[in-house]
Amino acid sequence: MSFLKAITTGAVLAVGTMYGGTTWARTLSFALTPPLESHYGAAAKAFAETLKTESGGKLTVNISPGGALGGEREVLEGMQIGTIDAAITSTGPVGNFVPDIYALDFPYLFKDTASARKILDGPIGQDLLGKFDKVGLVGLAWGENGFRELTNSVHPIKTPEDLKGLKVRTMENQVHIAAFKAVGAAPTPMSWTEVITALQQGTIDGQENPIPIIVSNKLWESQKYVSMTDHVYSPALIVMSKITWDSLSQDEQGWVRDAATAAVKADRAWVDKTVADGIATMKSHGMQVVEHVDKAAFAKAMEPAYTEYAKKFGVTDLVEKIRKAQEQ
Repeated sequence: MSFLKAITTGAVLAVGTMYGGTTWARTLSFALTPPLESHYGAAAKAFAETLKTESGGKLTVNISPGGALGGEREVLEGMQIGTIDAAITSTGPVGNFVPDIYALDFPYLFKDTASARKILDGPIGQDLLGKFDKVGLVGLAWGENGFRELTNSVHPIKTPEDLKGLKVRTMENQVHIAAFKAVGAAPTPMSWTEVITALQQGTIDGQENPIPIIVSNKLWESQKYVSMTDHVYSPALIVMSKITWDSLSQDEQGWVRDAATAAVKADRAWVDKTVADGIATMKSHGMQVVEHVDKAAFAKAMEPAYTEYAKKFGVTDLVEKIRKAQEQ
C-alpha cells in the first residue's frame, strides 16, 4: 500500500517502522460518541487490543470517544469518504444509509435480549450486514445498546398519556420520531453530541436511551425520572469504511473481523453488567425509577409508526420474519 493511498483512506502511517521491509505499520481511527468509559468504549478497546495482538503490532487503533470525530451521522459519512476508518454506532442514523435497518427500530419488535442477539448473530442479521457494501461501508458485527428507556425532568411517566406535550429527544430516525408523535410527545431529533447541553439548559424535557447510555453519561445530573418502557431494542453496529477495508490484505481483513468479534463480546458483557446494576445505580444517584409501566398501552399507541413506515421503507416482510423467528 503506497503512502499516498494510505492518506486518502484517512489512515495514519507510523512512518518510522517497517515489517519485512515492505509493509508500513498503520494506525486506524475508531470513532464513538459516548465516553470511553462506556459499553462502546469497552468495545473499542477490545477491538484495538485484539487487532494489535493478531497483527503483531502492524495494525493499531486510535480511539476517539465522546463525539470527537462528530455525531454518528457525520461519522458514517466520514467512513464513506475514507476520512474515518471504523466506528461503533447505534442503528439510529443508519437507516438513512441502509433502509432495511429501519426494520430493527420498530417498537416492541424483540421479546427479550436473548432473542435479539440470536437473530442478529444468525442469518437475518448477517444478511443485513451484507447490505452495507453498496453504500461504501462494511458491516462487521452487531453490538448492543440494550432496550431503550425514557428519562425526563418533569414528572413520572407510566402511561402514554403522561407524555403529552413533553419535548423528548429522539435519534435522527423517522420511525422513532413517528412513534413518539403517536403517543402525543413532541419528538426533537438531534445528534447525541448536542443532547447533554440541551437537557441541562431545559431546551428538551427528556430523552430515551438504554441504561448503559443513561449511566455512562450520568443523566441523573439533569434528569429526575426514568421509566422502564423497554420500547425499542437498540442494537449497535461495528462498521468500517469500505475504502479502508479494500486497502487491507486478506490476512488484515481477517484480523479486523476477529477484532470485531472481540468488540461485540466486550460490549455485551458491559451492557449485561450495567443493566443488572442499572436500577440500583440510578436510584443511588437520586433518580426516581418507574419500574411498572403500562407497556401494552405503549405498544398499542406506537403501532401507527409500524403501520406507516414498514410499508414506506419496504420492510414489512423483514419485520414479520423477525417476529416469526422469535416464535420458533
